[in-house]
Amino acid sequence: MNLDGFSMRPLTIELSNSLVGGRIDKITQQSKTSICLQIRQPGENFLLQVSVNPQNPSAQLIKNSIENLPEPPTFCMVLRKNLEAGRIANIRQYEVDRVILIDVDTLNSGKIETLTLIVELVGKYSNIILTSDGIIIDALKKIGTNNSRVRTVLPNQNYQLPPPQDKLDLFKTPIEDVINRIKSDDSLRIDKAVMNVCQGFGPVTVKEVIFNAGLSNDVKISELDAADFDSLKTALIDVITACKSPTPCMIVSDDKKVLAISSFKLNMPLAGNLQTFNTISEMLEAANNLIGSYVPPDKEIFERLVRNELKRAKNKISVLEKELDQAENADDWRILADNLLTYQYNLKDHADDEINVINIYSETGESIKIPLDKKITITANVQAFYKKYDKLKRSSEYINEQIALCHEEINYLESIEHSLTASTTLAEIDEIKSELIAGRYLKESRKKSASSKKAKPFVFHTADGTEIIVGKNNYQNDKIRQSADPNDIWLHTKDIPGSHVILKTGGIEPNEETLLTAAKIAAYFSQYKDSSNVPVDYTACKFVKKPSGSKPGFVIFFNQHTIYVTPDKESLSKILVQSQSDE
Repeated sequence: MNLDGFSMRPLTIELSNSLVGGRIDKITQQSKTSICLQIRQPGENFLLQVSVNPQNPSAQLIKNSIENLPEPPTFCMVLRKNLEAGRIANIRQYEVDRVILIDVDTLNSGKIETLTLIVELVGKYSNIILTSDGIIIDALKKIGTNNSRVRTVLPNQNYQLPPPQDKLDLFKTPIEDVINRIKSDDSLRIDKAVMNVCQGFGPVTVKEVIFNAGLSNDVKISELDAADFDSLKTALIDVITACKSPTPCMIVSDDKKVLAISSFKLNMPLAGNLQTFNTISEMLEAANNLIGSYVPPDKEIFERLVRNELKRAKNKISVLEKELDQAENADDWRILADNLLTYQYNLKDHADDEINVINIYSETGESIKIPLDKKITITANVQAFYKKYDKLKRSSEYINEQIALCHEEINYLESIEHSLTASTTLAEIDEIKSELIAGRYLKESRKKSASSKKAKPFVFHTADGTEIIVGKNNYQNDKIRQSADPNDIWLHTKDIPGSHVILKTGGIEPNEETLLTAAKIAAYFSQYKDSSNVPVDYTACKFVKKPSGSKPGFVIFFNQHTIYVTPDKESLSKILVQSQSDE
């Protein structure tokens, strides 16, 4: 979900009004797809975030900085070398396309040189490219001939703007010429015709124009009369006027999905709630927050690793259970051996492939068939049966041990999976990485990365001021339990992966409402956060023990009680929005 080129025009003007003339103080990179420029203007600082995330590429001013990668990647270092201390000379849009060009005046060997940072916000092909006099210095995404036969993006090559489209710029073209071009192919539906003619129009703008004209999207040009074209002409003029005086808006569904964003107010009906904003940057930042575009580096890699390990452990259990079924038939081999041992004096060696005798264990005198290996003696067959019995008996015990270990590993991996889902910062991901390395799920990299700041647990306060501490991962779960007082209350969802929660009591028994709130928080920070009637165990911290040598986050506890709660985010909203200790 991103702005089309038409709505990007007022965004470019907004950025230009705020940033032109400003000095670039600092450049940082937050992820593989996002950079941030800190720009100083007289008496005010601005943060320009540019993201080429395929889901929602955007460029906007943001209020709060996002934490940076521990080590700046090569592209970030190139930008710092070439652009820091430079002044923004111009911000412009390429035609009415989704391409923004930022000209930066820099001092090079005593001479002013203008470099251009080109921001292409074109879906999965989005990119950030630094050029000098039309020559590429570097790009966030380098594109060679293996990736594209049409347009390569590599250092020291000539930069090529996206190929021009045979469409009309509504800000420069007389409206009558636009209408005549739309009329030129009367076999098209009106939505296709408008899209093909108007430069920078995306689906949202097209639908808005057609709705304001009182027409249907699927009506053909050949079916329109003069009055319809007059209505279409008026609708196009209105959308041009609206874009010149923007009222940024976003339509959000009841389940918090972004349905549409636009630089001008939308009138067309959509199954969602209309939200308006003072600036386009505010709208884009809100949309990014809803879409969840920021993902800490390595989070997706670790999530995939844990999913694969879980799949492997579950498959192993299936194999072990089949082997256990076979091992549980060990007594059949003992019965064969006992019977053969009883009747061996009546049998000749190397004579029969199979014998049929009365089963000595049958109370009704049923017979039993005993297969024999003619190559060996009867005594040797007896010994072979007993050996098979002993082997299966031993393997049964071993398999049961392995199944128990597999279940333990699955529980542990599910706790890491939950921690990854809840992690939003580099420091939290770094702690989980350490845990994966310690558990030998991940090899320790030879090159040690720069240490990020230490992650801290969530700290909340109930209505009566009681402190609640929530661990974000298994390491933190261990730490908050170790630092808790013996009479503090420990809470955790019953048999469900989730965070450990400590309710600080100060030696005083908490009231029912405070305990209920702590239980709801424990349920909220668990795998069942969207469920109802979630069981939460709680007990005094003195009854919670960590077995020696056990995995991080694993504890045993007793004297617990269970409470059932529904983690309603709305009822917890006042607590959850509180400042958290690592922010």
